[in-house]
Amino acid sequence: MTAHRNFKRRVRARAAKTGESYTAALRHFRPTPSGDPDMPEDPNHTLRIAVAQSTVHQDPTDPTLLRDSGAEVRDLMRQAADAGARLVHFTEGAICFPSKRVMSELGPDEIGPSDWSKADWALLHDELDRIAALSRDLGIWTVIPSVHQLPDGTRPHNSMYVVSDQGKVVARYDERMLSTTKITWMYTPGTEPVTFEVDGYRFGLALGLDVLFPELFTEYDRLEVDGVLVSYSTTGSSGNEVAPTHARGHASMNTYWVSFAVPANPTAGAESWLIDPRANVVAEGPADGTPGIAVTDLIRDDVTGIGREFRRRTRERVGS
Repeated sequence: MTAHRNFKRRVRARAAKTGESYTAALRHFRPTPSGDPDMPEDPNHTLRIAVAQSTVHQDPTDPTLLRDSGAEVRDLMRQAADAGARLVHFTEGAICFPSKRVMSELGPDEIGPSDWSKADWALLHDELDRIAALSRDLGIWTVIPSVHQLPDGTRPHNSMYVVSDQGKVVARYDERMLSTTKITWMYTPGTEPVTFEVDGYRFGLALGLDVLFPELFTEYDRLEVDGVLVSYSTTGSSGNEVAPTHARGHASMNTYWVSFAVPANPTAGAESWLIDPRANVVAEGPADGTPGIAVTDLIRDDVTGIGREFRRRTRERVGS
């Protein structure tokens, strides 16, 4: 009965803080498997997630490379499922990270507007369908970045698809903070944050250079996520040590988990990481840059709630 009273007190406290009704506030607390809406699941309930480190290819016109990427992604999904993960998160360009030179209508020697008619869209879509089908078969959620085709010749989005354990694409995030090359020659930027929930845990999404912009991560803090999944390609880029440093900073400043997925790239100087709300790297991909996964159990503790409440009160006081 003490746990019951404490739970109701937590719901009432949230309702008072947000102005929600008791019923609306109750929706933010995951019920027990028994279905009792007044009793929460064990507050120490964990969610096991995996972050992948996979090979990234850069030519969406080459069917062999696209098939190779899809096959490796599915192998890593099976490894994640075997490790007991409920969610597996992949790097930017996991199916393909199109090269500006391959796609240039003037290239490869001169960079110009991308000619997206060269991409094998049918095969890209087929690989995504295969990944979705395997998510259903394994009963695992998959966050898989790929290029998202737009109609009427509009430049595509650089995107992350969220595939449920039922094999359905339930959300899509489009990179917002595009690099000079991406915005000038290649992609249409996204405009909105995206969140989704797995077993009562809420996640936000970030892609590419989004990791360098703290305001996007503050936005997810205000959306009360438990973690942000960051996909970042190190392929063909330098200064890769900056991105993982930013990822740890976002975890610490917003007191939530960060999954940081990068390619299997031995020369990049970066591995895939799982970062806790205190900015500790609690699991990491193979240090030699080979393909693999890292797995950890996410758990809510007081640091997230206390930190978020402190930031909320302080912002209210200063009117920000």
